[in-house]
Amino acid sequence: MSCIFCDIVAGKRESHVIYEDDYHIAFLDKYPIDKGHSLVVPKKHHERIIDMDKSGVGNLFMQIPHIARAIMTATNADAFSIAQNNGRAAKQIIPHVHVHIIPRYNDTGTLWTKRSIPSSDELEALAQQIRACVVANSS
Repeated sequence: MSCIFCDIVAGKRESHVIYEDDYHIAFLDKYPIDKGHSLVVPKKHHERIIDMDKSGVGNLFMQIPHIARAIMTATNADAFSIAQNNGRAAKQIIPHVHVHIIPRYNDTGTLWTKRSIPSSDELEALAQQIRACVVANSS
């Protein structure tokens, strides 16, 4: 069975990468709940977080602060939510561990169900802004 996120890691599928290291990749959600909604994904395939070892889980979540800070800086978000679902009943759509970072804005509220479909050009422009902030925040 093919995995969309494994295809992204392998470069076989389009994505708008905002961060990458040897073990993780972060990219903009193609169907964002809000502007800047991103996913942080371990490169090694695991369906659920309980399939990972403790150090893998810890290393995944260690990426969240600097990526979230860059997203908030680039988007001028007021806050952010983090979500991580495991299994179909928990609404995990792609069976590969991933953490959602969802910027929140005082003027738009915090709905979980609204989704937009930005163009690839819009996503790439935003990805460039966030990548620049990732670099700035890591120095």
